Amino acid sequence: MRPRVYLDHAATTPVLEPARMAVAAALELWANPSSPHVEGRAARAALEAARRTIAEAFGWRHDVIITSGASEAITIAGERAKVGRRLGGATEHEVVPYAMGTSAERLPVRLDGSIDLEALDGALAGGPALVAIQLVNNETGVTQPAEAIVKRIRAAGSLWLCDAAQAAGKVDLPDADFIAVSAHKLGGPPGVGALLVRDLATLEPSGGQERGYRRGTSDVPGAVGLAAALESREFGDAMPRLVALRSRLENELQAAGGVIIAADAPRIATIGAIAMPGVSAASQLVQFDLAGISISAGSACSSGSTKPSHVLAAMGIPSELADATIRVSFGVSTNDADIDAFLAEWRRIASRRRAA
Repeated sequence: MRPRVYLDHAATTPVLEPARMAVAAALELWANPSSPHVEGRAARAALEAARRTIAEAFGWRHDVIITSGASEAITIAGERAKVGRRLGGATEHEVVPYAMGTSAERLPVRLDGSIDLEALDGALAGGPALVAIQLVNNETGVTQPAEAIVKRIRAAGSLWLCDAAQAAGKVDLPDADFIAVSAHKLGGPPGVGALLVRDLATLEPSGGQERGYRRGTSDVPGAVGLAAALESREFGDAMPRLVALRSRLENELQAAGGVIIAADAPRIATIGAIAMPGVSAASQLVQFDLAGISISAGSACSSGSTKPSHVLAAMGIPSELADATIRVSFGVSTNDADIDAFLAEWRRIASRRRAA
């Protein structure tokens, strides 16, 4: 049998070998890193070494809080940033409105998925706020204009919470006040992430671990695995090759009648949102899966839901096109043979639709 083709790396990408080896070694450091005895101090030393490596990999000169993932990182900042108002982009991950609360104001996006900067200016005029705008959208791959955003937020005396789950380890991160990172999106182990904090004074402490900003025992093996994945730079090194792969994929899909969502917008090379007019995303997922190809319909956190994509709706994508949109996402292991297999199955599904 032909090996399965995995094109759902934006949901979770395989753990890289350096991270796998690092986690295995760190499992020998089983003691609680907050304990004062010899075993605890050894675990603490490994945790702090991992924290330094994570900061260095991102060129981050400020604080790093180890979390259980990007969702917890966003929730910590969303709930506890020391500023009164909350603003969130319309295409943010679904954890953002949960973390920001029901009073958060919604920032519209343009038709290409980029934040409406005029609307942002108007909202910032209402006073200092925590502004949640992700760097890379998890469904479409659209990349936000970081320099224009940070300039406006700083001038308004506000704070930027940047969800970088799909960007970290792949592209440079912005000079935001809070940056959320997830290990399992960049080749680290699942269940660990980080919140990069520019100034701890802007964040209300909660007591407990991580200098009093997170409760719960720190995950030493997870932190070590995240650090090893970043230090390997395998995802960053693969990006030029993935740019060429996605360009080839999308060119051939357009020629075959596919519609590329936000085709003209700046987008990360690892994510593509593609519509097959007349064939629902649910039907496509089943057919691709039966053919041995793993893809998704939008965010993995909601792909099992029958709800329409709030991201595509915010961009003004017609419902009939949104309902036919799937997400194809690349990782370090993605190659030309994977693209060939996907294109062949796409054409088969499309031809069955035309013959129906």
